Amino acid sequence: MTRTYKISGMTCNNCKASVLSALLAIPNVGDVSINLEKAEATLKLKTPIGVSELQNALPEKYRISEVGVDHNLTSENEINKSQQTELKQLFPLFLIFGYITITAVLLNNNPWNTEAFMLDFMGLFYIVFSFFKLLDLKGFSQSFKMYDPLAKVMPLYRHTYPFIEVALGLAFLFRFQIEKALILTLLILGITTIGVTRVLRKKTKIQCACLGTALKLPMTKATFIENSIMIVMAIVMLLKLYL
Repeated sequence: MTRTYKISGMTCNNCKASVLSALLAIPNVGDVSINLEKAEATLKLKTPIGVSELQNALPEKYRISEVGVDHNLTSENEINKSQQTELKQLFPLFLIFGYITITAVLLNNNPWNTEAFMLDFMGLFYIVFSFFKLLDLKGFSQSFKMYDPLAKVMPLYRHTYPFIEVALGLAFLFRFQIEKALILTLLILGITTIGVTRVLRKKTKIQCACLGTALKLPMTKATFIENSIMIVMAIVMLLKLYL
């Protein structure tokens, strides 16, 4: 199937080459033809690909949209359909969060231990979320740099981030260097949350990298909430250590 898209931000042949390279790197894109004068790209697709996935693959300065789509004439039915689709896309995130919570509760239910619950929750959170990121390191790196301020300027950081999560997960589960793990949690999730907040305020539609590329999750308030929960837990645990 062939689809044509408008791409804003292309001003020269170097831009054209950059966009061409980025689009050709997407799985299931067979061929790409770019018209610099019309600011259009024609893609031959092996399977349907959403505009958000195409946008995630492009450098930040470019914006892609379907030709012929008037975004100002979205009907109420289309809005409702979009909201339902978003909830459906977020279902895996809610499911995973539920499993992590239930597991942490069961581990500390008899007798109940709030501090141990939070440590186990954070440990399981990091281990499970890092697993999905490690399934496609390259894809995660490309998505992560779209919104994380530090990942944008430090390639090494975005490539090693899943391994940092593994280390933090093991530290919490095995109760090793808890204080340092809590401080690092505040640091990295604080930076990420700043980036997420910027995206949400601009209402930019991009893919969330929290579960890598295996599950196509949109960037929503749910991402902000999950980071906030971890940050609050880290703050509470640090206060307990120091007070």
